Amino acid sequence: MGSLVVSKSRTCIKHLCTSWVVNPLYFRPALACLPQQNIVHAVRFIINPHTQYYCTKGDKQAHSRVSKEKGFTPRTRPAFPNSVFTAGTARRTAEYMKKRAGADTEELSNNTPTRGRGSVKVALPDHPLTASEWAKFKESSSKPERFEMQMMEGLLAANADINIAKSLLVYVVQDKGTLTYELLLRYLTLCVTGGHHLEVFDTYDIMKTCFKTLDTGASSLFIKGFGQTERWREALVVLEGMKKALLPSTRNYSDAIAGAALHSDTETSWMLYDELLELGLVPNQDTWQCLFQSGITQRGQEDKLFSVLSYMRDNQIYPEEPLIQTIKAWFESFPDQKWSGKFSYVAPSGECKNCKASLESIQLTEEEYAELKDKVMKKVIEGSDVFKKTTPELLAVVSELEQQGLNILVLGRKHMLQPSRNWDRQNMNKIKQKAHCFFTENISEDDPFLLYAALHSGVHCNFLSRDLMRDHKACLPDIATRRLFFKWQRGHQLVISHYVPGNRVRFQRISAYDTIIQRSGSSWHIPYDENRGDRATYEVPQKWLCLTQEH
Repeated sequence: MGSLVVSKSRTCIKHLCTSWVVNPLYFRPALACLPQQNIVHAVRFIINPHTQYYCTKGDKQAHSRVSKEKGFTPRTRPAFPNSVFTAGTARRTAEYMKKRAGADTEELSNNTPTRGRGSVKVALPDHPLTASEWAKFKESSSKPERFEMQMMEGLLAANADINIAKSLLVYVVQDKGTLTYELLLRYLTLCVTGGHHLEVFDTYDIMKTCFKTLDTGASSLFIKGFGQTERWREALVVLEGMKKALLPSTRNYSDAIAGAALHSDTETSWMLYDELLELGLVPNQDTWQCLFQSGITQRGQEDKLFSVLSYMRDNQIYPEEPLIQTIKAWFESFPDQKWSGKFSYVAPSGECKNCKASLESIQLTEEEYAELKDKVMKKVIEGSDVFKKTTPELLAVVSELEQQGLNILVLGRKHMLQPSRNWDRQNMNKIKQKAHCFFTENISEDDPFLLYAALHSGVHCNFLSRDLMRDHKACLPDIATRRLFFKWQRGHQLVISHYVPGNRVRFQRISAYDTIIQRSGSSWHIPYDENRGDRATYEVPQKWLCLTQEH
């Protein structure tokens, strides 16, 4: 795998190549003397067959297409190019590759047998049975030793009538004289999911009487079940009991918060929310949904809800559609502030299509850049973060960038210098004429070289690579630094979108704006997930809620 680093200046950077150390894992501090403005781009490859393209000569045509858009509606996809970081790109690419491979995914999903608990279908009664009828039913079972559990799991999977499950419990008590914990737990699940509150109360009394302790599963179900009723404060008692043995989950806190919010106890709901954050847990969308819904009917929570938006911004979390609708309703519920929310897209230039405001730049400040460079050097380059990647193509990209008057540094491995089917000597000679070259040992990894060269070339450096650097980002020490890395990556990583031998190389557009919750003057812009589960973790949404305030 080779890499390119390119500069708009023609300053010689040969001394960079002589400064590298041979050790593939560590870089000496002395290398920090590398010129800050000499290197601007670094290159590897990815091809996205679904991307709309733009030529490296400029994007005037793309801008003209955008400016001529008429009749824009939020449901219409924008007419400007997507990026490898665009929500849904990974899914569409995977589907495309499956079709190219001739795989009929629908046929595979229909014919692949499923395994696991509850996957075996069993005949279920459609009405409550007497004890004698259950006994007769059991005689026809192929696994009589698991009959009761199999029946209860089947009733749960079918979300059956609760009275059928009750009749099963009556039969088991008469037949065996007792109920097992596992059977009651599945019955409790059916009660909670079906909203059978009185049955939840009865099951709680039985389990508390018959068993000394409750496991995590039962406790979680009781927190959820009690939270939906007038006995919601008992959910807090169960939650406190869980804390004595283990750390409750985000879901446990979410159900308790929902119970408090549902019964208009805002003080308790925010107390639980603050406790959740102090424990280092990440709130889920349902928790925020409850808090914003509560804020619509009860005033005085504005500062706390704005802090929720700040938390989502700082952690680069995007609301899903149900939550974004509630946030919109909350803003518009202020009687005297006249907020108006519209769903919109953002143009490649960073202009909101609805209000025409410019969004925050994707470029890092000098302080952010210095912080990121320091963390990457310590945690990725000087650490033991080793990954091996290879792919042999370079000449076309080098030629394309060289025509733009850019100064290029090629980072590769020494095996590229040996003539082979993949590495033509004539092409390598041409590359050497067009760019400065540095070749590492064959056993070394070139990702740290790429990151080192790019980060030490200054805040205006761009690099081109097919590697999305997810492993490197994961090695960074905290969420804030990982967010900075991802921001720098989206603002500086070039990706090849299309290349046919003999034709121009085309690159995907680099974003000009940051996809993050932001406020400017009398407007808010909140990116959100349009379709749940449609976005990979390294992708960003394309839909925005634009909130403006009338004066």
